[in-house]
Amino acid sequence: MSWKEVNRMSLRKEFVLLAQKEGSNVSELCRRFGISRKTGYKWIQRHQEGGEKNLEDRSRRPKSSPRQTAPKMVEAIETQRGKGWGGRKIRARLIALGHENVPAPSTITAVLRRRNLVDEEESRKHQPYKRFAKENANELWQIDYKGDFPTLKQRCHPLSVVDDSTRFLAGLSACGDQRRETAQACLEEVFRRYGMPLAMLMDNGSPWGGGEACEHTRLSVWLMRLGIRTLHGRPYHPQTQGKVERFHRTLKGELLNRESFLDLAHCQRRFDEWREEYNYERPHEALGMATPGSRYTPSPRTFPETLPAIEYAPGSLVRKVQHGGRIAFHNREYRVGHAFIGLPVALHPTEKDGIVEVYFCRQKIKTLDLHSRENS
Repeated sequence: MSWKEVNRMSLRKEFVLLAQKEGSNVSELCRRFGISRKTGYKWIQRHQEGGEKNLEDRSRRPKSSPRQTAPKMVEAIETQRGKGWGGRKIRARLIALGHENVPAPSTITAVLRRRNLVDEEESRKHQPYKRFAKENANELWQIDYKGDFPTLKQRCHPLSVVDDSTRFLAGLSACGDQRRETAQACLEEVFRRYGMPLAMLMDNGSPWGGGEACEHTRLSVWLMRLGIRTLHGRPYHPQTQGKVERFHRTLKGELLNRESFLDLAHCQRRFDEWREEYNYERPHEALGMATPGSRYTPSPRTFPETLPAIEYAPGSLVRKVQHGGRIAFHNREYRVGHAFIGLPVALHPTEKDGIVEVYFCRQKIKTLDLHSRENS
């Protein structure tokens, strides 16, 4: 991916932050960001010599003076409140910006209340509660479309990709539809930049699943061929995808409800700018007020431009999925799914008599009961 003029500064910043992580592969990062090694090391050196200001062609807002007066602190608090943040996030961000004598979150909240910058009813909706998360980055990504909204020219369908462990926003795409081809193109871009996760959690709707039965689609088959385990949330239980659902509340409250958009290109420009803020500036309460970008490291699993061959262990019972999404086994036909038509699957007998598990690549996709007629 080339350095785009519209967001080259944010790309430089993200590149050097990722390159400085322990164990990072600078050559691989250069390849994923679409730049030469010479260019990559140039920006690393500039950042080491002068920090972020050396990455930009324009001046950045200077850090505040240690002798800031109370009115200046109030002004700084109001500036951060413009992003929709509460007292805890504002305090963490002001400290990160170098402010001294930053007041406690309760004091910051009191300042906001005195200036009528707190909606008490809305504030009660955002009480923190415990969530469970994977231990390591790239173990699991959550993906979903947020509800679409109108621009002046067309409707936008935001597609979000969130790392379960670090809350890192790997992708935020302004899509014109929810078709498989659109989603796949967005994921390819994300995979090229950050590598591939071990698993992805998604809902049961198109293009991820075929409905309540969680039937696989051509998109989930593509993910499985890449060695990514596909997981589906429980029907009618969006809380299964709690991280991405919670992220969409933040996206709506801090960006979508505050701006109007001309078209998809305008949406994407603002998404890119806000994604940088979300990953590298916005303190995250679930991370102890650290930023997602400070916790995230790219996956070592590089995206292959050509799909790998489908191979099974010697001696496996392999069947090719025929018309209608069916396979033949023991003189009967069993339904596997239309998304697998023309592809080989492997049958693994279990210790239980008459029970056979069907695998595609490394993922189990079906359990057949040879004594029942329901699978036919």
